[in-house]
Amino acid sequence: MSKSAADRIIDHLGPTLALQRRKRFRRDTVLIVDGTLVPTRDHSIAEQSTSYRYSTDHQVVIDADTRLVVAVGRPLPGNRNDRKAWELSGAKDAVGKTTVIADGATGPPAWSSRTAARRARPNSRPGRRNTKASHRKARARVEHVFTRMKSRKSLRDCRLKGDGVHHAMLATARLHNLVLAG
Repeated sequence: MSKSAADRIIDHLGPTLALQRRKRFRRDTVLIVDGTLVPTRDHSIAEQSTSYRYSTDHQVVIDADTRLVVAVGRPLPGNRNDRKAWELSGAKDAVGKTTVIADGATGPPAWSSRTAARRARPNSRPGRRNTKASHRKARARVEHVFTRMKSRKSLRDCRLKGDGVHHAMLATARLHNLVLAG
């Protein structure tokens, strides 16, 4: 198959493989959100991140029970913090009022998610350390999803320009869900 034929096929199938947004969630659903950096060669949408590489930041929301990817936010420059990227990427709008677990980012009341308890004080209530441990275990799930998604070459060094980075992330999320669903 020629490169041009493969490119036409990918351009045609890319949007159909993309992850579709869910309209509603069950009442007891708990979601986990975190941001990941995808190295990108397109400098018009990327910025230098903490790793000194040009990358885009993607907010990924997963279901805590099934580990399926629920939503992927629009790509933002890699130098954004997760709290700001959560609002700007559209991931917050995709989940609505569902309970969301995030990392320990502090912010205004608009950051409506459960965050990790800071440091347990010596005279604090006994169950606080257990809460912190369970929060860490739940958040490890999203890191495992990132590891599985980034094992694909398309996200280790994304050469797509413009909106292609977002389509690659959505297609990888869809493939991740297909692998987990069986």
